[in-house]
Amino acid sequence: MQASLTTLPDAARYRLSNARLPTITVDGFSAPAREGLIEADLIIADGRIEAIVPRGAEAPTMPMPMPMPMPMPMPTLDLDDGMVFPCFVDMHTHLDKGHIWPRQPNPTGDFTGALFSVKQDREANWTAEDVRARMEFSLKCAYAHGTSLIRTHLDSSAPQHRISFEVFADLKRAWQGRIDLQAAALFPFDEITDPVFFADLLAVLKEHGGLLGGVTQMVPDLDHRLDLLFAAAADHGLDIDLHVDETQDASVLTLKAIAEAKLRHRFDGKVVVGHCCSLTRQSDDVAKATIDRVAEAGLAVVSLPMCNMYLQDRHPGRTPRQRGVTLFHELTAAGVQTAVASDNTRDPFYAYGDLDCVEVLREAIRIVHLDHPLDETARIVTRTPADIVGRADHGRIAPGLCANLVAFSARTWSEFLSRPQSDRLVMRDGKAIDTRLPDYRELDPLMVQTI
Repeated sequence: MQASLTTLPDAARYRLSNARLPTITVDGFSAPAREGLIEADLIIADGRIEAIVPRGAEAPTMPMPMPMPMPMPMPTLDLDDGMVFPCFVDMHTHLDKGHIWPRQPNPTGDFTGALFSVKQDREANWTAEDVRARMEFSLKCAYAHGTSLIRTHLDSSAPQHRISFEVFADLKRAWQGRIDLQAAALFPFDEITDPVFFADLLAVLKEHGGLLGGVTQMVPDLDHRLDLLFAAAADHGLDIDLHVDETQDASVLTLKAIAEAKLRHRFDGKVVVGHCCSLTRQSDDVAKATIDRVAEAGLAVVSLPMCNMYLQDRHPGRTPRQRGVTLFHELTAAGVQTAVASDNTRDPFYAYGDLDCVEVLREAIRIVHLDHPLDETARIVTRTPADIVGRADHGRIAPGLCANLVAFSARTWSEFLSRPQSDRLVMRDGKAIDTRLPDYRELDPLMVQTI
C-alpha cells in the first residue's frame, strides 16, 4: 500500500481488503491472531464501518430496488497486509503550554527549571490570542497524525483559568467532528484552600464542562485538601484528573492518600492519576500496598514516559539511573486501567514531541518494556484511554462506529515500531484527510520574547 490522499476509493461504499487489525481494538469480529493482530476486510459505507469480514468473504448485501440491476464490483483498496488502527486517544496533554520552547526554553532541563520557565512565560505572554494560536497549532498536528480525542490540562491559577477555559470552549466548538476535546484544571493544591478562587474555578468548570485537577503535594493537611476536592467534585458532578508524585523523591507518595480519599467519600465519579513516578522508589511492600489500594478505589493511571524520562533523575554531568515512569506492569496486573499519553510538547517540561500517538506508543513500548508479548499493547493509546475518559465511541474498530481509522504500510509490529510511519493514511468518517503537518513558521510571530 502506498498511502496517499488519492488511494481511497471515491465511493460511498467500499472495501479495505487484506488489513491486519490489533485484536484488542476490535469488537464484533474474531479470528486467529498472531502477535495480537488479526486478518480481516473492512466494509465502509456512508462514513461508518458497516462490517468486519474474513478476508475475501462476501460483504453483506445491500437492499436493492426492483428489478435487480446487475451488481457492480465493490470499489476496493488492497492494504497488502498493512496494519489498521482506530484513531488515537491522547488523554493527558498540555495544549496551553505547547510550543513555547523557542521563546522560553528550560535552561536546566529539570522539573524546577520547567516550573520557573513556564510561570515566567505564562505571566508575560498567555493572552487569549497567544493561547488560542498555539493550541490550534497543536490540534492541527494531532489531527494530521490520526488522533480523534484529546484531554488537556489547563494552567488554572487566577486569572489564567478564565482566559484559557474560554479559549478551550471556542476551540472545542470549532474542532467538533475532528477532535473531541476535554479539559482539566491544573493548579497548585495549596490554592484549593482559597475559597474565593476555588468557588470561581468551580463555576468556570461547570460552565465549560471541565474536570477538577491539581497537583497533589506531601503536606500535613493533604487529607483535608483532598476532602475539599472530593466534596466539591461530588457536589458539582465533576470528574477528577490529578498530577501525582511526579518525582523520584521516595518520601513523596500522595497516591495512596488519593485512593483512600476516594474510598472515604464513596466518590462514584472517575478519578485519573497521572505520572505516579515515585511509586518506583518504594519498597516492594509499600508499592504493593499502594497498588492494591489504587485498584480497590478504581483509580485509572496514565503514564507519560517521554516527559518523565526527560525530567526525572536529571543532574548536571551525571547519567540518569531512573527511568522516571511508574510501575505500569504491576498496576495493570492488579486490574488498574493503565494508559500512556503525550503530555507536554515543545515546552519547558519536554523540549520535543508533536502529539503523535504513534511516537508515544513506540517510545512507551521501549521505555516500559511493553513488548514480548505485544498482543494487547495497542490498547494503551486507543481502547483503554477511551474507556477511561468515558468515550467508548473512540479507540476501537467495530460495526456501526465511524470509520475513523489510521492505515499503515507496516505489516508487523517489527516494521511498525522501526520507522515513524510517516506514510500513514488517516481516515475520518471514511474519507482520507490531508496529513500535511503545519509549518513551525506559523508560530514565528508569537515567539518574540516579552519577558
